[in-house]
Amino acid sequence: MSGRVSNKDLRLDFREKRSHIPFAREGIPYALGAAFVTLITAILGHCFLTWGLLVVTMLVGHFFRDPERIVTAGAAEVVSPADGTVIAAELCEEPRFTRNTCWKISIFMTIFNVHVNRIPLTGTIRSVHYQEGKFFAANRLHASRSNEQNWLWLQTDAGQDIIVTQVAGWIARRIVCWPMAGDRVLCGERFGLIRFGSRVDLYVPASSRLHVKKGDRVIAGGSILCQLD
Repeated sequence: MSGRVSNKDLRLDFREKRSHIPFAREGIPYALGAAFVTLITAILGHCFLTWGLLVVTMLVGHFFRDPERIVTAGAAEVVSPADGTVIAAELCEEPRFTRNTCWKISIFMTIFNVHVNRIPLTGTIRSVHYQEGKFFAANRLHASRSNEQNWLWLQTDAGQDIIVTQVAGWIARRIVCWPMAGDRVLCGERFGLIRFGSRVDLYVPASSRLHVKKGDRVIAGGSILCQLD
């Protein structure tokens, strides 16, 4: 299955289209499809298969859950854009937009994490760039260079640049990103998801003070990753 970025109908209702139920709208077709197949299998009397499909349906529902998050970050505090585990926190050159030396914080999401991504800090979207690529396991560091990904360049109100990269993985082959260049976004606001995947890389200025390290578990919109100077 080919991966791609989806931002259909974004201009009409960037925020209004978000559901009030704690479930990502993009997951509804998957959940309904799994439930329908489970129901038909049950009607046909295939008990063993029905139980297996019921487990699959529950896993799909669990994967696309979208709980509300209370954002309490300060004006210069950067919140995590994803749920998961920090697999890298290192200084490197940001390769796409600014080419500046930055802290790169990589967050790996398993299939059991919430996969809705959130804005790390209030600001304005300067650019969105989609890059085709491969589908290596997202917990491998070279996935940042080779895998399909979507880049979001955010400029804060203080003029600092933050880059968020959604990286597809071996299972995840569909990146969803709603904002476009010029959109005003708020800290902790939902901005997209990676269906059945996988990894988010965050680039912040090298002068930032990190509050996380490799191995830490973080929560999108809740965990403070660093503070900008």
